[in-house]
Amino acid sequence: MRTTAVFASLAMASAMPLAAQTADPLAEVAAQEERTDRVAKQIWDWAELGYLETRSSGLLQDELMSEGFTVEAGIADIPTAFLAEWGEGGPVIAILAEYDALPGISQTASATREQSEHGAGHACGHNLFAAGSLTAAIAIRRWLEQTGTPGRIRLYGTPAEEGGSGKVYMTRAGLFDDVDIAIHWHADDENSAAARTSLANRSAKFRFRGVSAHAAGAPERGRSALDGVEAMNMMVNMMREHTSMDTRIHYVITEGGAAPNVIPDFAEVFYYVRHSDADEVRALWTRLEATAKGAALGTGTEVDWEIIHGNNPLLVNETLARVMDRKLRSLGGIEYTDEERAWAETISESFGENAIPLEEAQRVQPYSKTLGYGSTDVGDVSWATPTVGVRTATWVPGTSAHSWQAVAASGHSIGQKGAQHAAKAMTLMAVELFTNPDLRTQARAEFDASRGADYEYVSLLGDRDPPLDYRK
Repeated sequence: MRTTAVFASLAMASAMPLAAQTADPLAEVAAQEERTDRVAKQIWDWAELGYLETRSSGLLQDELMSEGFTVEAGIADIPTAFLAEWGEGGPVIAILAEYDALPGISQTASATREQSEHGAGHACGHNLFAAGSLTAAIAIRRWLEQTGTPGRIRLYGTPAEEGGSGKVYMTRAGLFDDVDIAIHWHADDENSAAARTSLANRSAKFRFRGVSAHAAGAPERGRSALDGVEAMNMMVNMMREHTSMDTRIHYVITEGGAAPNVIPDFAEVFYYVRHSDADEVRALWTRLEATAKGAALGTGTEVDWEIIHGNNPLLVNETLARVMDRKLRSLGGIEYTDEERAWAETISESFGENAIPLEEAQRVQPYSKTLGYGSTDVGDVSWATPTVGVRTATWVPGTSAHSWQAVAASGHSIGQKGAQHAAKAMTLMAVELFTNPDLRTQARAEFDASRGADYEYVSLLGDRDPPLDYRK
């Protein structure tokens, strides 16, 4: 196997133009390190919520235009979404960039938990996602120009991944239909190019309306909208016992009244439903709607709901994932400086018995095909074009996404180092894709076989317009 791999590598190299063999794409990534750090930190500082990322989106567009990319903004009827492209002819390789933050998260880069007044934070590392993808796109653009390799590199600015499904609207608009391969990455506490799929999901805000009255003086005249919410929640919690293993259901009461002595005439609960199978999400959703109707009937209230977002599961492409795994292994893991290690040790102490050795950041995890229990709108992109991803240790090993520890590392040099590492892996992958038509053909064959001959794209959010105000 080793000899075969060497011969294959030599054959591939001999097929490349001489300039492509001698140019160093990793040197172009290294040349962007200051930009990676600056952009990651600036977007972290802004911490803009989904569909409100005006400054973050604008910064990325400005950086790309300064490098000669043509930029089309406001795509798919989303003001903060954009498409940037450089090159001509050849295959189209896309890189995805996210940049939205999460609400209700403490936003500091301290190794100990602190409160902040910002109200939002980059607890999923999307500031790093944006900066690393930007760096990769620019490095690839420079490599294409140096080598004269035909092809187009695109960066898609994709807002509101956190519950807004920005990429779904872009997929629905056909913006990935002419893409040969899409590449993405994500912040994580480990380095991995595993073929990890995700859960399909759908969310909605259920709004109950009742009748206000004095809770003590005239309780018989009131009909509590909050009772409707609580009755729905009780029934859903009983429903959990009768669902399959991959099911995930969670909710928050977003409005429940203002004073105990006023029967609330309006209340709202925000639900997520997830499953590895999109059809099962649809089936669960029918049951969820039935609980809402039953709760309204039983409490004398009225209910309606608005679907906010919905994502299909990731369609993994092992042809691409195994190549990305080799690229990541050629780079190795993340090395901390003494100062970074001391900072990471303090973070690690906050995990208590869940702490794992910091040396895990130096490792690349074994390749596997697995089910991830998160959800992402990259899933819909993966049903439009062959898609491959990578994760790097931007967070201290043991860190959970959507935590204050993730926020802290996303604003620290450890996170920026991980973003630069991801940019290297994506750049190497893109070079391989531009210069290896056989790989593109094999990836497309697997993609077509996985989707099936009769496949027709259907989004889980229907035909609604982007919910541009869902974070307001």
